Amino acid sequence: MANIVAIVGRPNVGKSTFFNRLVEQRQAIMDDMPGVTRDRHYGHAEWTGKYFTVIDTGGYVTGSDDKFESQIRRQVELALDECTVVIFMLDCKDGLTGYDKEFAKIIRMSKKPVLIAANKADTPNKASEASEFYGLGMGEVYPISSENGSGTGELLDALVKLLPSEGVEDPDAGIPKIAILGRPNVGKSSFLNVLLGKERSIVTDEAGTTRDAIHSRYKMYGNDFILIDTAGIRKKTKVTQDVEFYSVLRSLRALEESDVCIVLIDAERGLESQDVNIIVLAHKQNKGIVIMVNKWDLIEKDTKTADTFKKEMLEKLAPIDYIPMIFASVLTKQRIFQVVEKAVEVFNNKTKRIPTSALNDAMLPEIAHYPPPALKGKLIQIKYITQVPGKAPAFAFFCNLPQYIQPAYIRFLENRLREKFDFEGVPIRLFFRKK
Repeated sequence: MANIVAIVGRPNVGKSTFFNRLVEQRQAIMDDMPGVTRDRHYGHAEWTGKYFTVIDTGGYVTGSDDKFESQIRRQVELALDECTVVIFMLDCKDGLTGYDKEFAKIIRMSKKPVLIAANKADTPNKASEASEFYGLGMGEVYPISSENGSGTGELLDALVKLLPSEGVEDPDAGIPKIAILGRPNVGKSSFLNVLLGKERSIVTDEAGTTRDAIHSRYKMYGNDFILIDTAGIRKKTKVTQDVEFYSVLRSLRALEESDVCIVLIDAERGLESQDVNIIVLAHKQNKGIVIMVNKWDLIEKDTKTADTFKKEMLEKLAPIDYIPMIFASVLTKQRIFQVVEKAVEVFNNKTKRIPTSALNDAMLPEIAHYPPPALKGKLIQIKYITQVPGKAPAFAFFCNLPQYIQPAYIRFLENRLREKFDFEGVPIRLFFRKK
């Protein structure tokens, strides 16, 4: 179960400053998620060995009550629904305002554990003013300063006590976690139902809230794995942005927890920008990826259709070109199980270790045959290669002038590695170090 912490509060109370302080402790990769309002951020943080994801619910326009109702309530409710613990941020300078009280009502409805952060308590005087927030009756108040960090340690100590898990300690370590991702209506639920209905032995069905990503444990063809389903996004009729926000939030969660992502694409609509966003994010987070082109039975075909389709998709994804694509149909069950077999294969590629001797035997002759181009008259010599430990395959090349290696040559080395050791479906990283 992922630990998720939502920082909520009205605008300008210092939520983002606090968020940045949390996230920077681990220099996490921060991505402004596509499809989400401009100023909403997700990041990863760690405190005393517990890992958690932080959602910064961005600044809202406050104006009339209607605006408060429509904009804040909806977006905050989504974040409250997803999270494990809420940090409710208030401002010591302004004291308790009407908006804060409104906000408190929404938070109470979520029935989630709440910590009150009284921000901008940078002087003892201001810190004592924080006591008025006890009036909300929501428990302990922590005077902090997002700006200079004072008081944040006590707040985080209290926070990690409320987190249900270590975040990273994983009872299912070593078992492939496969997430099923894709835009609404692409056939995720049907795909899952077909898989569930066939040769299954589900050991656990853990569902948190209905909005949680659901984990199902499977055995299929002698493989044990966990499927993380993001299907069943409850459509909100009100605003398309909510549906987007919501589907992205869930996809993000499933993606973070998974080892391999199966991204479903609608054959009739082709690769759309949100699909590309999901794939690029999976690539950045070093996840294995399989693309399943669903509804292939609806496409008029000749012998070249699949090749043409594949070529167009690769052009949109360039330079990412290592992803296997399987043309399938949930309706006719065509190639459905092949998709899962491929995902397990990609997991094996992602976790394989290549012995150093095999690496050098395969790569050094290639490098001798096509050495790195000289730069500024300097000859670059790569002496030795080894795989470095990590969540995805990463290789260190030891050479005399690592700073002179050109991107085109890095590409060449990556292609040779893929050719010789089969890293289909997996991002690989290359580092150049001084011998």
